[in-house]
Amino acid sequence: MPDIKWDKLSLDELKDIQKQAAKAIDSYNARKRKEALAAAEAAVAELGFSLSDLTSGAKSKTIKAAPKYCHPDNPAKTWTGRGRQPVWFKEALESGKSPEDLLIAK
Repeated sequence: MPDIKWDKLSLDELKDIQKQAAKAIDSYNARKRKEALAAAEAAVAELGFSLSDLTSGAKSKTIKAAPKYCHPDNPAKTWTGRGRQPVWFKEALESGKSPEDLLIAK
């Protein structure tokens, strides 16, 4: 690699080098990804599978929390008690209700 006099280059030349380097890095990463995918496909093919066979059922099952609180006037509006408090919940607390008042009766 030639010895570049970085302080002698103009801003446009430096930006051009930066763009070329970014493209080269992206190209390198794409090649490596392709090589890794080909190696993985070859490894699972030796065992009689395809990558899609092995990854199709790998989705994680998230369990949705049951609602814990409901709007006093509109029972269709609910909240699990997780995450940000909904506006209706904050307003109910500000009006003097307690969280226990808003619990869904079981």
